[in-house]
Amino acid sequence: MFTINLHNLIFHSFHGIHEEEKIVGNEFVVNVSLSFIAGEQITTLEQTINYATVYEIVKQRMQIATPLLETLVQDLTEAIRAFDNRIQSISVFIEKKNPPIPNMEGSVSVHYKKDF
Repeated sequence: MFTINLHNLIFHSFHGIHEEEKIVGNEFVVNVSLSFIAGEQITTLEQTINYATVYEIVKQRMQIATPLLETLVQDLTEAIRAFDNRIQSISVFIEKKNPPIPNMEGSVSVHYKKDF
């Protein structure tokens, strides 16, 4: 089984339930891991999962404001799987760098994994 990882994709997006988040936005870090089985030695792009396309899927979906990160990770997982049904497992991790929580220093994140 092969695993392809996209690490530390950074986006300025407008996800969140608070009005300030919808106006000012926040910095998000996305990590995606996907696994698939190749029946033969991989020598062409068509035999693997094109991670440039996976990045474009993530980039497009990150532009759609979503109140909950839980919804966002599920949507991303389904969109990536719809792109290529050879994928057997997808893991999506999203970190909100500056959550609007009074007196909190740090970040929050949601991780979602689905096997197909």
